[in-house]
Amino acid sequence: MDEAGPGAHLATRLERLPGVGSNRAAKLAKLGLETVRDALMHFPRDYRDFTGGHRLADLVEGGHASLAGVIGDAALRTTARGRAMLAVQVLTDEGPVRCVWFNMPFLAPRFTVGRRLVVAGQPRRNGTIWEFSHPEVRWLDDEEDASPVEWLAIYPLTEGVQQSHVRMAVQAALDLAADRLEESLPEQVLAAKGLLPIAAAIRALHRPTSREALEAAQRRFVYQELLMLQLALRLHRGRQDHQQAAPPIEIDSRLDHRIKALFPHSFTAAQARVCGEIAADMRQPIPMNRLLQGDVGSGKTAVAAYCMLAAAATPVPTRPGEKALAETPPRYQAAIMAPTELLARQHYQTLTTLLADRGSDLEVALLVGGQPAAVRRKLLARIAAGEIQLVVGTQALICSEAAFAHLGLVVIDEQHRFGVLQRALLRQGGSDPHMLVMTATPIPRTVAHAVYGDLDISVIDELPPGRQPVATYRVGPDQLEQWWDFFRRKLAEGRQGYVVVPTVDESGRDLASISSAFESLANGELEAFRLGLLHGRMKPEQKAGIMADFRAGRFDVLVATSVIEVGIDVPRATLMTILDAEAFGLAQLHQLRGRVARGRVQGICGAVSETATDPLPRIEAFVGTCDGFALAEQDLLLRGPGDILGSRQSGAPPLYLADLLRDGSVVAEARRDALEIFTADPTLADPAYDRLKRVLLGRWGATLNLGLETVG
Repeated sequence: MDEAGPGAHLATRLERLPGVGSNRAAKLAKLGLETVRDALMHFPRDYRDFTGGHRLADLVEGGHASLAGVIGDAALRTTARGRAMLAVQVLTDEGPVRCVWFNMPFLAPRFTVGRRLVVAGQPRRNGTIWEFSHPEVRWLDDEEDASPVEWLAIYPLTEGVQQSHVRMAVQAALDLAADRLEESLPEQVLAAKGLLPIAAAIRALHRPTSREALEAAQRRFVYQELLMLQLALRLHRGRQDHQQAAPPIEIDSRLDHRIKALFPHSFTAAQARVCGEIAADMRQPIPMNRLLQGDVGSGKTAVAAYCMLAAAATPVPTRPGEKALAETPPRYQAAIMAPTELLARQHYQTLTTLLADRGSDLEVALLVGGQPAAVRRKLLARIAAGEIQLVVGTQALICSEAAFAHLGLVVIDEQHRFGVLQRALLRQGGSDPHMLVMTATPIPRTVAHAVYGDLDISVIDELPPGRQPVATYRVGPDQLEQWWDFFRRKLAEGRQGYVVVPTVDESGRDLASISSAFESLANGELEAFRLGLLHGRMKPEQKAGIMADFRAGRFDVLVATSVIEVGIDVPRATLMTILDAEAFGLAQLHQLRGRVARGRVQGICGAVSETATDPLPRIEAFVGTCDGFALAEQDLLLRGPGDILGSRQSGAPPLYLADLLRDGSVVAEARRDALEIFTADPTLADPAYDRLKRVLLGRWGATLNLGLETVG
């Protein structure tokens, strides 16, 4: 929402403004408010109705209310504890209310009998009368009607800073600079969208005179913020398309059939549709940038393997006049990056299993941290020579150590673990591979458009045949014994299971307590069964060995931390107990539950909580549905969009006013408008966009490497 202009008035220090001074300015600096521009951009987090229009009969304890009336009595006295208490009786049309202020004797002279006012605050019952403690006051002139709407802005604060300090600074900043702000949106956009001009909008945002004025101001800034984000992402994508060239990879019907024949199961209609969308992208000479969303168990890994095999089956064309150096021409390489070593090993196993006994000459390499240095050096040399076509590893190793001869495709698994800039780092010199990013943490489509506007989006919206929703239960303390009886019976039938314990960071447990949980189960509830222990602080080779033993059936139960959240595929493991389930986020709970949804036998999951009856919104949502997209919306509602933009990883600025869930329709509108502007003027060369371009570069230029001067 960067509205800064070239005028020096926006850079004026707050201590120079009337009514602020150096002492208040020092306090405001704790909020990062140092200049006029800072004050104008410090948007209210809420508003209080100051109309005086509430009725006594409608008051609710703890709710906000504002009442108009006349002072009937005012008395200043000292309480038994020695505190000064000012008690004021306000006579309304429906009866009296009482207002009290403690330790503020200097207010007493203002409250003269017969003076008209509006009080606003949170009322509570004190005997038979309603009482306001430290209410806000709006004084009314003799002829002033109490009914005109007035709204009081509530600002974000920090320790030692009061609302009055911020309001005074903001009002002084408005008086000085509101009418001098440069308009960043072109006149035609303001007119077409019916948006308030910047001066009127900034005033109405801080000092609204009506609900309608406030909503109009908020719409202007929300639209502007989302339009700028969409333009920035569109320009970022346009810069990539203009400056980068990718190898065209043609997936014809013959290659499609050959690759799909490698898989033990037929693709679902959704998988086939998504493969078609990806094939259409990969045949183009510009890099594919596609986000693949799909719920847990929907078959995203199979789609990724399909794309990688297609790239690895495509010969690298010789340049004009260049002779082939070998009888078999080199082929393009494909890499898949995982956020954890366990998931990387799972992908490696998937690819090697697909190619086993098929007579394929494709080679698969695994790059993970636990390998001997000599082994890794040899692999890296062969990758650089183009001798290995399929590379699986963690992000750190592939980005920092691997140099590819002919990189044609990069797949990033679990996109939410990577920021915008991390994706940009994958470009290796002149190599511009196609890029597919995947997530099993679904995002509502409008939010995905806002967050990943530089990516096209594909969705796998069905599960493979035979997959059943996981039966999920909330297990309270009084049900725990019954749950363990049930868990043991199912293990005795030949199933395997997980017991998940919160990690150190999320629950405050240390490894000793995780070990003690293991020992308690081994000597108590699960003493008749073979238990394995897995956590993130184990060495990679230890983790790999334990998972191999569990997959081979040498353990009945794996006691683990959330290290098993993604990528673990053990079809016989269909039971899960999540201890201290409140310690996990909703998306994480759903990911964990996905580990017992891998086979044709219905998975069963118990979320153990400290209470059986207290409201726990995350647990209730988790138990209520297995639909990952529905849970994603609920997760965003519970915690807010938060870091979904990847801003902490990428350094992207936060959103000031826009709410990606609440403003979904505006996201869609801004996306359409940004595309229209970009299509007509891909460098924003029209002088009408000069101010918009400056703001855009100031806000997003460095983050997304927009380089507007060279776009187009």
